[in-house]
Amino acid sequence: MDQAGIIRDLLTWLEGHLDQPLSLDNVAAKAGYSKWHLQRMFKDVTGHAIGAYIRARRLSKSAVALRLTARPILDIALQYRFDSQQTFTRAFKKQFSLTPALYRRSPDWSSFGMRPPL
Repeated sequence: MDQAGIIRDLLTWLEGHLDQPLSLDNVAAKAGYSKWHLQRMFKDVTGHAIGAYIRARRLSKSAVALRLTARPILDIALQYRFDSQQTFTRAFKKQFSLTPALYRRSPDWSSFGMRPPL
């Protein structure tokens, strides 16, 4: 299988595991490559670092959960593996330019900040 195929399979696997712990060691073991080689392949194929991609996808999925559910922000933050509501809020605001609470109450559902799966 070529590099693009390996990364495509890995992206599919990652998408199904965003609510689980995903250390670089676990992801590299799943792919069957060293951490260094996998990071280089991932960046070459997608243009993104693995960790940044995972974080952006987790934040995008949490944004959908904020809009479509009434679940507490902390529950959503913990589901998508953020250590605390403060860490989640800081990362969310960096990606979406709004806090999770303001995003939830906002009348428009803009796609700004959303990272679709690759």
